[in-house]
Amino acid sequence: MAFELIKEDIASVFERDPAARNSFEVLTCYPGLHAIWIYRLTNKLWKVNWKWLARALSSFARWISGVEIHPGATIGRRFFIDHAMGVVIGETAVIGNDCTLYHGVTLGGTTWNPGKRHPTLEDDVVIGAGAKILGPITLKKGVRVGSNAVVVKDAPANATVIGIPGHIIEDSSQSDEDDSKKTANRERIEQLIGFEAYATDGTSYDPVAQVISNMLNHSRMLEEQLQSIIGALQQQGLDIQKLDIPGINAADFLGDELSTQKSQPADTANSENN
Repeated sequence: MAFELIKEDIASVFERDPAARNSFEVLTCYPGLHAIWIYRLTNKLWKVNWKWLARALSSFARWISGVEIHPGATIGRRFFIDHAMGVVIGETAVIGNDCTLYHGVTLGGTTWNPGKRHPTLEDDVVIGAGAKILGPITLKKGVRVGSNAVVVKDAPANATVIGIPGHIIEDSSQSDEDDSKKTANRERIEQLIGFEAYATDGTSYDPVAQVISNMLNHSRMLEEQLQSIIGALQQQGLDIQKLDIPGINAADFLGDELSTQKSQPADTANSENN
């Protein structure tokens, strides 16, 4: 059984890491796998109440791999830790099958009270580099968490979570389509940017970015309206003092491509209202 699990682990690396060249390299040079294999031993020891030995071996695994997995954690099959370094998985964490964690991920607790205090990841969850998943929350099947996000609330199936605190983004181009089309489009986005867990592109709908973009557009339209009023007053012979007001560029907040995409609908709406 242990040999079959190792074969599964190696096969999962080839599925998720294009840098993998051959089985021998994966077997000997992937510290994330070494940490998982030692965890399986420590977990068995933990369950038969050999807790000190389990913790000692867990500390050894941390020393050689940079990954800290508490022996009491529950981890499913084909679990992959890419790059490995800096990953921490707490005692009551539960991880389903086919999950992927990148470097710097923490599955941590938010309380010192005993009991369930670490996250639960259902099957096929991917956590981007540097993300922190904190507390006894549940990320449902297929959730993707962006790099450096801090997630403290449950996430529904197939959601993409980014930001601090983590919030769910939606695919605006497929908002009215069925689930199969949404899934297909998300896979297309992942191919375009390398991997969705590391970042998101302009085809994803981020409500926070949308609010900022709308505020900037509103401010710009007010400025144009004031300039029209000033021009009309000057034509009537009134001397209006002009102030040098610095401009605000949406690209400073959202990036050129994203700000252009998100400003167009708001500009159109404002022009219609005027």
